[in-house]
Amino acid sequence: MRASSDKCIYFFGEEVKVALHCKSGQVITMETKDCFSNQLEDKKEIENINWNNINPATGPIYVEEAEEGDVLKITILDINVNGEGFILAGEKLGVFGDSLKGTTTKTVKIEDNKVIFNDKISIPLEPMIGVIGVYPKEDKINSGTPREHGGNMDNKKIKKGSTVYLPVFKKGGYIALGDLHAAMGDGEIGGSGVEVKGEVTLKIEVIKEDIKLSSPMIKDDKGYYTVASGETLDEAIEIASYNMANILMEKTNISFEETVMLLSICGDLEICQVVDPLKTVRLFVPLSIFKSYDIEF
Repeated sequence: MRASSDKCIYFFGEEVKVALHCKSGQVITMETKDCFSNQLEDKKEIENINWNNINPATGPIYVEEAEEGDVLKITILDINVNGEGFILAGEKLGVFGDSLKGTTTKTVKIEDNKVIFNDKISIPLEPMIGVIGVYPKEDKINSGTPREHGGNMDNKKIKKGSTVYLPVFKKGGYIALGDLHAAMGDGEIGGSGVEVKGEVTLKIEVIKEDIKLSSPMIKDDKGYYTVASGETLDEAIEIASYNMANILMEKTNISFEETVMLLSICGDLEICQVVDPLKTVRLFVPLSIFKSYDIEF
């Protein structure tokens, strides 16, 4: 199955025609626009682009078996990106926004598994998904904002080989994704990764039991990450920490006090992004901890 980037949303929760219906276990390839809706491809000046068409997310995908309270398990099988990307820096954008005047864009080539920054600097190609989420339970949320539904988490762990777990708030889930980056540093402190269009191949499964989530979780070959967003980093850290603690306590016989100790000695707090309307962090716990109790989702 394939979803065209012509079918995209700018708000999670908006009433639009579903791009695709699928069943649990199906594999889908989703074509994506870049975060500027491909407007810079035509050499349009950054000042002239339509800023209402930012962070398009291809979809939504309606998953037939998904009910409120379930969890969607989304395995990222592959990510392919275009051979050209865009980076920008500008006023009111990111950590340096107060020190910049106007907006500057830079076009970079992507070749030989590298991003060619200039004639001396090349950066390893590390494709990732900036926006992935489901429809929230209540008010619609623009695709540039991360929350419990996922959205614009700008989490570089969401890449080929990883698995994203999202809570289902509405029947069908309504998955959408976009905002691919060819490379991005943790924090995305300038407000931009290497923004690029491409396509993502993924497998979608519905989990009816085994785990209940209130916000996203990720698994890779190293471990599990709870992901949370908040008005401040402190708020996001607290949410991610309690979410991980609750998962561990639900699946083990470890007390709350000892869970706190365990997270303090082996949990790693990492920043995803600090430039979106809400800040996003992740809390990592090694896979070995889960394997000790035969926990697998």
